[in-house]
Amino acid sequence: MMSCKENCALASAAALEKAGIDVSLLNPVLEKYGNTEGSLITILQSAQEIYGYLPVELLNYIAIKTGVKPAKVLGVATFYAQFRLSPVGKYLIMLCQGTACHVNGSEGIETALCEELGIKEGETTPDGLFTLNNVACLGCCSLSPVMMINGETYGALTPAKAKEIIAEIRRKEAETK
Repeated sequence: MMSCKENCALASAAALEKAGIDVSLLNPVLEKYGNTEGSLITILQSAQEIYGYLPVELLNYIAIKTGVKPAKVLGVATFYAQFRLSPVGKYLIMLCQGTACHVNGSEGIETALCEELGIKEGETTPDGLFTLNNVACLGCCSLSPVMMINGETYGALTPAKAKEIIAEIRRKEAETK
């Protein structure tokens, strides 16, 4: 008779395989940090860097491999805003909603982006190209209102300029197809 842990491990392996998640990419991280007290956030950060997000099947695998209860792993992954439990688009748009950006019109930028993309904040376009996330501050107050797309900063935005940036990215994507 198998133990509960063995049953969980088998169920986790089957779920990972069904989801198409290659855990061999994460195993070196787990070997390095898996037995280190207080390393769960480091492991989750590495997992997200590898897979782009944290699928629940992977969270269960991490729990089994580290001996941390699945509820705690999920609790940490949902508590910190840096972690994503669903995939993001190829282009992650982070729109600043800090004080300077808010005062200088970030709400209008958000409305324009939502119109241009056909999504709401926190969603990903059906083609998987864009995800729009509001963030508390990007630290670029002198450029407000500002957004960052995959690490590139766009400042002094207007609704029209924000839409043009998205249209330009779409044009470049169409050219590469």
